[in-house]
Amino acid sequence: MSERARQRGARTPQRPSEQNPLGDVGGEVKSTLGRWLQSPALDFYAIAVIGGILITVGLVMVLSSSSVTNIAKGNSPYASFMTQGAFAVIGLVLLIAAALTPVRWYKNIGVATLLLVLGLFLQALVFTPLGLGKGGNRNWIHIGPIRGQPSEFLKLALAVWLGAFLSKNRDRLRELPVLATAIAGTSAALGLIILGRDLGTMMMVGILAAGAFWVAGVPKRWFLIAGSGAAAIVIGLVLASPNRMARALNWLHGECAGDSCYQADNGLMALATGGWWGVGIGQSRQKWGRVPEADNDFIFSIIGEELGLFGTLLIVVLFTLLALVLYRMMVRLRDPFVQITIAGITSWILAQAFVNMAVVTGLLPVLGVPLPFVSAGGSALIASMLALGVLLAFAKSEPGAAEALRAHANYSKKSATVVAKPASETRATKGSRS
Repeated sequence: MSERARQRGARTPQRPSEQNPLGDVGGEVKSTLGRWLQSPALDFYAIAVIGGILITVGLVMVLSSSSVTNIAKGNSPYASFMTQGAFAVIGLVLLIAAALTPVRWYKNIGVATLLLVLGLFLQALVFTPLGLGKGGNRNWIHIGPIRGQPSEFLKLALAVWLGAFLSKNRDRLRELPVLATAIAGTSAALGLIILGRDLGTMMMVGILAAGAFWVAGVPKRWFLIAGSGAAAIVIGLVLASPNRMARALNWLHGECAGDSCYQADNGLMALATGGWWGVGIGQSRQKWGRVPEADNDFIFSIIGEELGLFGTLLIVVLFTLLALVLYRMMVRLRDPFVQITIAGITSWILAQAFVNMAVVTGLLPVLGVPLPFVSAGGSALIASMLALGVLLAFAKSEPGAAEALRAHANYSKKSATVVAKPASETRATKGSRS
């Protein structure tokens, strides 16, 4: 190239560097990831994707963990899977309805109070002839072909009510009448669950309320008082139940009498058998009647056996990502109602997931707490999906989120549209070529 061309600013052709032939891939990835993390619609998509993956994994593992026991009972190996799938469809319909509901509707104190009263009424039905007992607990109702656990829906109703009430009276939380009303509503829910002797659910509701109260800014001395009372109730329920007492002593001393450690030991055996990568989907040995509630409370052990450490870490990572996304939402949204309600729902779902996994791995004594979105059970799945829908409604209310979602939807429609050429234009093109 001549000197004159160089002086005019002519550019020589750029060739890829031998050390970096693909260009600045790292820079491009960082730039794209940065734009993605700053997107106002990130929380909406992240919640939907994480929830979808957990529900899908749950359906697959329910099929795998229940097929053998269903055959032994003379049923179809797909019986539990089809039932869980039907619950997932119902949950999906309710999730979409909840996600489309405006936030102002949840925020209305009248609507929130009605939801709480309805939840308390359904929970009170367990003490009527419609109620059913299981494992020493009375926490189910049976109305015709419908059988469910109303406490699962009471959790969501309590979270929404606490969000509406505490946000409305946030400047008066140090006044005793206001705080007494919030405590009374929470105590009503806890009292009905305690009367049914469902220790696991009682703990989850208590943690849900604690998360909501903490974010609302309730004075810390009340947490000490409530914590002391909760500890006394838990100890009383354990002492009143020989089964719970045996499980607690087994966990404390590591010594088992009879079959009191049968479920926990076989759950740990399933995790140990799985190793790094598992024995494969459907190949579990412990699900052949060795692990009670293999498709429900102890489904995490079957995941560990069939998918190995990789599978269990996948579940842990998904719940961790969900926690990070929900924390991001609380930081970005300045509405006290949304913040308090998210705190309650987050405390419930994440605490339940942690307790379930801690029980299976032996870090806690055995409690009847299902793994959210994954364990078999219609009430738990539908209530969790309904809570997911409420969170999606909150995610849509983030600044710029609605506009971003509409822009993405319009772009997808345009990308998927194919317009065919008119027949006359096609013939004209062929004639010109000939």
